[in-house]
Amino acid sequence: MSNHENEKAIVCVDDEKIILNSLQSMLSRNLGSDYIYEFAESAEEAIEVIGELSKEGYKLEAVISDWLMPGMKGDEFLSKVHEKYPEITKVLLTGHVDSKVVQRLENDNHEGIHCIFKPWKDGNILEVIKHEDTHK
Repeated sequence: MSNHENEKAIVCVDDEKIILNSLQSMLSRNLGSDYIYEFAESAEEAIEVIGELSKEGYKLEAVISDWLMPGMKGDEFLSKVHEKYPEITKVLLTGHVDSKVVQRLENDNHEGIHCIFKPWKDGNILEVIKHEDTHK
C-alpha cells in the first residue's frame, strides 16, 4: 500500500457522465495538479472510492455530489460521508432539489453541506473548496 499523505483528493459523484466530464475539466483547469480527482456514477460507488482513497492515505478535501441520483439521493449520501469524515468539504449540486431538503440543509448546517444549483458557476464551487481548504 502506497502512502499519499500529502496528496489531496476531490471526489465527484453524478449519474450523468456529461456532468462528471464538466466537473473534471473545470477542476483540472482551475486547480491543476494540486489535487487528484476521482469520479463515481452512484453514491454507493463513491463510498467505495472514498474508502479506498482514505486507506491509501490521501487527504480527502471535497466531495461534490449531485442530488437526484438513482438509489441514494445526494443529501443522504453527503450525510453518510459527514458521519465518517466530518472534515471533508461537502457540495450538493442540484437542478431540481426538493425545497424541504434545501431548507433542512440550511437550517441544520452542522454537516457543512454547501448547496449549489445547476447550472453552476465555476467560481461558486471553487470558492467553497478553496475557502474550506484554507480553514482546515
